[in-house]
Amino acid sequence: MPRAKTIFDQFRKPDGWLGRFILWRMNRGHSNLTDWGLAHISIKESDTILDVGCGGGRTAGKLAARASLGKVYGIDYSPESVAASRKTNARWIAMGRVEIRQGTVSQLPFPDGAFDLVTAVETQYFWPDLAADMREVFRVLKPGGSFILIAEVYKGGQKMAKKLSEKHVEMKILSVEEHCELFARTGYAEIQVIEEREKEWLCGIGKKPPISN
Repeated sequence: MPRAKTIFDQFRKPDGWLGRFILWRMNRGHSNLTDWGLAHISIKESDTILDVGCGGGRTAGKLAARASLGKVYGIDYSPESVAASRKTNARWIAMGRVEIRQGTVSQLPFPDGAFDLVTAVETQYFWPDLAADMREVFRVLKPGGSFILIAEVYKGGQKMAKKLSEKHVEMKILSVEEHCELFARTGYAEIQVIEEREKEWLCGIGKKPPISN
């Protein structure tokens, strides 16, 4: 039990040599999941994008490749993750196309309406206050902008969710219906929650309503 808690604490906030190893594994292990999730949204060349909980930084690089005339920001509250993400994206950073900052989802260091798209891959389980943090993401979205949450653990995806439950791991794991309700009560519109049942993947998408005339 203590060993499992130590490992999952590292997923929450990577640190030290074990944290660096986990970040490397995240970059490899989450790549196909991320590609699947991002296939469900439209990314324009000129988009300004924020990746919340950027981890090892691979998602930021994928986003920079698609938003070829835009800019991608990554944020993570783990200094180890910030360092790893900057290393992974060194080329994009040198080009001025990616910027990685340390910070928290609960108090994003960006002005209102800054982003066309916000992404969060395998990170929302650990957010301090899920509803309040969803509203903070909502704040930094432009009217008409989208937020996509991508996960491989959810209620109904029995294998991983059951395994984590048996280990008594403290993670916020929601069902499809609970994801829909969460998006709705935090202000999002045009909500979609999509499952890949065979692989037990899920993505939730919501838009910030445009300003009405």
